[in-house]
Order: sequence, then structure tokens, then C-alpha cells
Amino acid sequence: MILHKGEILFRQGDDGKYLYHIKSGLFKVTRLHENGNMVLFNILYPGETVPHHSLISPKEIHGTAIALIRSEVEIISAQEWYRELEENPEKPLEVARLLQEKVRFMQERLDHLTVGTPGERLELLQKWLSHHANGAPLTDYLTQEEIGQLIGIRRETVNRLLRGQQV
Repeated sequence: MILHKGEILFRQGDDGKYLYHIKSGLFKVTRLHENGNMVLFNILYPGETVPHHSLISPKEIHGTAIALIRSEVEIISAQEWYRELEENPEKPLEVARLLQEKVRFMQERLDHLTVGTPGERLELLQKWLSHHANGAPLTDYLTQEEIGQLIGIRRETVNRLLRGQQV
């Protein structure tokens, strides 16, 4: 399946009939809280099978995944995935590798959040995402608010950094 920028892969609250293997592209995952706050909490990239919290057992979808760029995804029946998990002795190791890769990604993101200055954090995010977004500028697919959420700074600070001011 091909999705273009802005198209939705899955929605918060979906029942989880499917898992998705990201072949190419990028997705942002947002969560709408009861108080109306929309928070960007994850970036999905090629090689991942998602949702992560449903790789071993089914669970309602936690957020909404929106394509940031043209993306290709393989749709996997959750029922078939879980059946194969029980029948194929190699499948649990595949799931463990997928989860390990995501833990390593999260460790890298945490490292990026602990770098000294907001400018350094922005630079690390730009470098990492440009690798997956074919060099497209960060602001072509994320808002300043979303960039701020990913690197732990306010939108106003992102704006100043993008305009080249020191913070």
C-alpha cells in the first residue's frame, strides 16, 4: 500500500485487526488526550512493524499514524501474525529483534534530548530525519510545534533556531 503525505495509516482507537510493516517513508504518531491536547509521541521509519504494543498480543491502537512523506507499507493480518507467532519457532526471535531495534532508537532519542543546547538537539533531529526523508527539510513535514515536542523545547525556541538565532 502506498500512502502520500498527510494520509492516515491507522487511527487512535482502531481495533488492531492489522499490523503494518513500514517498507519506506516516515510516519508521525500522534495521540489526542481527553483534554484536547494533541501530542506527537513517535516517529515510524522503514523496517519497523507496528504497532509495537501489539507485536505479541492484540491491543487497541494507541495513536494515529500519519504519513510525513510518500510511504510504502505492507499490511499484515493480525490474526495471521499471531498464528505464525505460535507456530513458527523463529517468529518470536523476529519480534524480539524488532522490539530491540525500537529500544535502541528510543535510547538514541533520549541521548539526543540530553545534549546541551536546543540548537544541538535540533541539529541531531534534522540529521537523523533527513536520512529517512531523502534530504527534505524538516519543516516540509513537521510543524514547529511538533519539532519542539520531539526535542523538548517550545515552539517559539524552534522558530528562533530555524531563523538562525542563538538560544
